[in-house]
Amino acid sequence: MNPWFVVLFLIFLGLCFGSFVNALVWRLHQGRDWVKERSECPHCHHILAAKDLVPVFSWLYLHGKCRYCHKPIPDSPIVELLLPLLFVISYVCWPQPLYGFGLFAFGLWLIFLVGFLTLALYDLKWFLLPDVVVFPLVGLAVIQVLARTFIFDGGWHSLISAALGAAIISGLFCAIYVVSKGTWIGFGDVKLGVVLGLLAGGVLPALLVLFVASVLGTLIALPLVLLKKADRKSHLPFGPLLIVGTVVVVLFGQIIIDWYSSLLYAM
Repeated sequence: MNPWFVVLFLIFLGLCFGSFVNALVWRLHQGRDWVKERSECPHCHHILAAKDLVPVFSWLYLHGKCRYCHKPIPDSPIVELLLPLLFVISYVCWPQPLYGFGLFAFGLWLIFLVGFLTLALYDLKWFLLPDVVVFPLVGLAVIQVLARTFIFDGGWHSLISAALGAAIISGLFCAIYVVSKGTWIGFGDVKLGVVLGLLAGGVLPALLVLFVASVLGTLIALPLVLLKKADRKSHLPFGPLLIVGTVVVVLFGQIIIDWYSSLLYAM
């Protein structure tokens, strides 16, 4: 298949699902039926027509305002642009051959990205990782691990490695949650850690996820503290940082580990 056709298809798919993520986050927070109900303006509650729902282009055409009440549209087109970008980068940088298990895992990975973006956006807005999104991702990650082990001849090693990855990330967060009695970290991060650890697929990749997330957290928090826009008591949602760390590790983790190993051997 022509790679350019695949890229164009992924861009189209990403735009559609990016728009879906914006709607899903709002509906979950409002306790609305995200399957049956039609999209509406959160201000005037006017049901939106198809021409109002074209990803990115409708927002640009309407200058970021509702066609009917002219109030600002709260959904950002950045989300709609970010998902197709992630889809294309994943396709270009996918670390496995796109056949057999590699193709199967890539298809699931696109679904994971939709779920991850939903969780990251929700956590950034309301400091919460909803179970209705996390639990299906846990199930999907378990299916991927079992499929690799028993269908694609990954062997018991892949199953054990994935279980260790989940135990490291989720276990660490569970310990922090228990010790701090939920004041340092939310239990949603514990449940999300299961998904991320299974996808990391091993001890070193799991540790790398934690390392990348911690470095990103430091790079974000330190300037805020220095500018006195935050202090030690300020809360920083860790879910999005973990998700970014997982994306980096899934796509580039082996390259990073091999590079670091080469440095150790060179010493």
